[in-house]
Amino acid sequence: MTATDHRHSRHEIDLTVRLTEAPGAPEYVFQLTASGGTLAEGCTLPDSAAALASVTQHGEAIFFPQPGPPKMCTQQYGGPQVAVVTGWFLGREVNSRFSRTDGCEIARWRAMAPLLGGVAGSTGAI
Repeated sequence: MTATDHRHSRHEIDLTVRLTEAPGAPEYVFQLTASGGTLAEGCTLPDSAAALASVTQHGEAIFFPQPGPPKMCTQQYGGPQVAVVTGWFLGREVNSRFSRTDGCEIARWRAMAPLLGGVAGSTGAI
């Protein structure tokens, strides 16, 4: 068993978030780990409980979207923030990129804002 497999087997949710607020800005790194709906030690998000709620509610659809018809997205710009989420969600490997480049991406960001370093109800920006 590799080190990654071992980490995966300890927690149902084990995610690392790397957030930059603008090109060249410092990177913030957060951790969310949980099993059985309970946060584990070492969570470093400003509102880990809200992050777990967001991941539990939206994780499957956002991390592993089903193919479907093309989406119509508003052409609005929400800011330069970029977040990369890696790790494990319920036995599946996660590698998702979040940005705020159009209406669809802004909606994804808002759904997962607490995971991306925000607090419940925020945009996710620190």
